[in-house]
Amino acid sequence: MKNYLKTILLFTVFAMSATAVSAQARLTTVNGGAFNIDDHKGKVVILAVGASWIPLSEKQVEFTNVLSRKYAGKDVAILYVATDSVTQGTRNFASAADLNQFATKNRLSATMIRDNDGAFMLKHYSLDQVPSFVILGKDGKMVGEPYGGIDPKYDVTVPISRVVDRLL
Repeated sequence: MKNYLKTILLFTVFAMSATAVSAQARLTTVNGGAFNIDDHKGKVVILAVGASWIPLSEKQVEFTNVLSRKYAGKDVAILYVATDSVTQGTRNFASAADLNQFATKNRLSATMIRDNDGAFMLKHYSLDQVPSFVILGKDGKMVGEPYGGIDPKYDVTVPISRVVDRLL
C-alpha cells in the first residue's frame, strides 16, 4: 500500500510538472521568445485573448487600452494574447510582423504575447470563443468565468474592473 501511494504521488508530481512545462512552451513573445505567465504571480493579470483577423478584436483592444490606463502603476499586468497561428498556409496565420502591425494600427498599449496554436488558451481557461477576457488572481488562478462574446455596445471594462478592484 505504501509503494502504491508513493507511485501515485510521484505520478501526480510528474503530471503537474509536465502541464507547467507545456503551458510555458505554448505562450511566447510575438517574436517567438520564451514567455512564462507565472512571472506575473503576485499581480492580478487580465488576459485579453483575441486574434488579429477577428473584427471584434479591434474593439477588444479599445477595452484593453481602457483597462491599461486605469490600472497603470498598480499591481495589475495586462496581456493581449494573440491566438493567430504560427503555421504558414493556415487560414488564421499571422506573422510577427502582422501582429506588430495590428498592435500599431490599433494603438495597443498592453504587452502582446502569442498562443502559438491558439488551442492552449481555449482549453486551459475553458474559453468557448475569441475574443474573450480572463482574470487571474495574484495566485495565478482564474477568477470567475471568462468574459467572452464581446458586444461593441456593452462596456465589458465595468464588470472586469469590479473584479480587479476587489482583488487589489
